[in-house]
Amino acid sequence: MGICHGKPPIQEPPQNLAENADHILNSGKTPKFPFYSPSPLPSAFKNSPSGGSVPSTPLRFLKRPFPPPSPAKHIKALLARRHGSVKPNEATIPEGSECEVIGLDKKFGFLKNFSSHYDLGVEVGRGHFGYTCSAKGKKGSLKGLDVAVKVIPKIKMTTAIAVEDVRREVKILRALTGHNNLVQFYDAYEDEDNVYVVMELCKGGELLDHILSCGGKYSEEDAKIVMVQILSVVAYCHLQGVVHRDLKPENFLFTSKDGRSPLKAIDFGLSDYVKPDERLNDIVGSAYYVAPEVLHRSYGTEADMWSVGVIAYILLCGSRPFWARTESGIFRAVLKADPSFDEAPWPSLSPDAIDFVKQLLNKDYRKRLTAAQALCHPWLSGHHDAKIPLDMITFRLFKAYICSSPLRKAALGALAKTLTVPQLTYLQEQFTMLGPNKSGFVSLQNFKSAMAKFSTDAVKDSRVMDYVNVVSSLHYRKVDFEEFCAATISVYQLEGMESWEQHARFAYEFFDKDGNRPIMIQELASELGLSPSVPVHVVLQDWIRHSDGKLSFLGFVKLLHGVSSRALHRS
Repeated sequence: MGICHGKPPIQEPPQNLAENADHILNSGKTPKFPFYSPSPLPSAFKNSPSGGSVPSTPLRFLKRPFPPPSPAKHIKALLARRHGSVKPNEATIPEGSECEVIGLDKKFGFLKNFSSHYDLGVEVGRGHFGYTCSAKGKKGSLKGLDVAVKVIPKIKMTTAIAVEDVRREVKILRALTGHNNLVQFYDAYEDEDNVYVVMELCKGGELLDHILSCGGKYSEEDAKIVMVQILSVVAYCHLQGVVHRDLKPENFLFTSKDGRSPLKAIDFGLSDYVKPDERLNDIVGSAYYVAPEVLHRSYGTEADMWSVGVIAYILLCGSRPFWARTESGIFRAVLKADPSFDEAPWPSLSPDAIDFVKQLLNKDYRKRLTAAQALCHPWLSGHHDAKIPLDMITFRLFKAYICSSPLRKAALGALAKTLTVPQLTYLQEQFTMLGPNKSGFVSLQNFKSAMAKFSTDAVKDSRVMDYVNVVSSLHYRKVDFEEFCAATISVYQLEGMESWEQHARFAYEFFDKDGNRPIMIQELASELGLSPSVPVHVVLQDWIRHSDGKLSFLGFVKLLHGVSSRALHRS
């Protein structure tokens, strides 16, 4: 819900997208459909559904004479479920034909007398959940100030989920407001008919409008300016345990007509709370920007990073990385196809820019960069003054490290010695924010103190602090920066890099020289916590070199990943 600053959704034939996603996931077939190059310009088809409308993500000229698909819209099955449509596969939520659910409590406890505080102006946007108007403050601290008011009709709240969505959106906006790249929330009002969410009025238009005005794509330097702002606010949200779930160019507004004005994230209507060790399972978002793991119904904050990768791809080349005539086709592309980096302008762009996008558009969410890591990527490093925020992935990785065997800790220590300068820079930033003592050591209590320093009220509802408390309560010695690097290095993310083979080989050389020793299969099984029922000789025979009884390269790499006994048994 948030500011609906775009144009009205385009009507299309009814289609149940959640069922489409399930069908694609369960079919096991490789899709046979063409990939056409979309155009950055409005449609040339005067009678097409999009008709040159600005809200659709930029396309290249089509190779076949059919109109491009409608704007990347919210998945219709979600809307039907949340808003109680009569038909579960209805394309859009009907305007005013909703059936009232008897006994549904629609009292939010928001302020009353909206009309005495604001003069409502013209409508500036409309979306699935309501419409947005400009307004002017009549009294108080906002007197004379132009604001945006999201009006959400209560008649549209026909399910308990829809009511909770409104309540959660206001709670998230209230908790997170204050970041430079997040729309400023002022207050929420209600009366018998509507909920009114009062926010900052952004007059500069959508990021999508600016992409189109630039001929469909940005220069690398301009794209960097945009990406830093997007990553900054996304990192801020993720640290608080908030996943946006609908990041796209339409949901970023410029504060003024000046293209260099700050960019603001809007529309937290689909946002939710998630702890680092939890996964969400409802299919939510916009088709062109939805991550593969969302379609698999198991995802966390990494899904937002996929969407950021799609935005980066569009900024740099003017087309979507995944495209098809239908939303079912888009889903198949997201799940099965790889984005193209062969066509213009990619060959003329810097290797760092290409690597940046590739590391965000990795289908394995474990290999994807976090927002804080992306800010430290060589493509952006040195091009911004944005402060690198605390990253929750370091908490998760450190917790796993503590629970690891001494042998795996030694292997991770060897791998840490192969880290590049940007990777070390990122880890040094994270280590410094934990507040090491004069001797250069941090304790687990530092994790709690650091999180408390950077947290907002959102961490109470996301229960992120509960997770931090668990980590900080574990018994472990103080660690220096060298061990911190070993503890917080992500093996999966390194594996997603083109230089992974070099990292692994060099790390194995360090390990073979300093930490490798003859080891019995039974000892290795004990290190890994295998149960006696597991056929260890069969499972682990390739892990140990037959020549000297030491850990083999294959065993070293598997040990780095911390393979579970269940995975070993399957192998």
